[in-house]
Amino acid sequence: MQNIDLLDEIEEINLAYLLLAQRMLHSDRVSAMFRLKIDDEMADLLLTLGARQLARLARTNQLLCHFGHDSADRLRQVTENPRDQGLGRFHASLLMASRAGALSAAEGA
Repeated sequence: MQNIDLLDEIEEINLAYLLLAQRMLHSDRVSAMFRLKIDDEMADLLLTLGARQLARLARTNQLLCHFGHDSADRLRQVTENPRDQGLGRFHASLLMASRAGALSAAEGA
């Protein structure tokens, strides 16, 4: 029974994530692609998915979203920053952007 509840919660998160991704892409495509870490082809595909396709995709037993941080150390840098001074969002954005830049550089190599 607990496994079924967990799968229901995964489906709910997946659907919310997909709907949010579509809304972000409609609102500001470039910013959404950066924040979602997706390329043009994926953005186009997400925008073309209908309600039935979104529901089918959401029913997978895997989370479609993922952590933007690639290591526990990187996450600690955001959550345990003693110099925060109200710049937590900015600091997290910089850390995540540096990861995206590293991925882009690796793909180009």
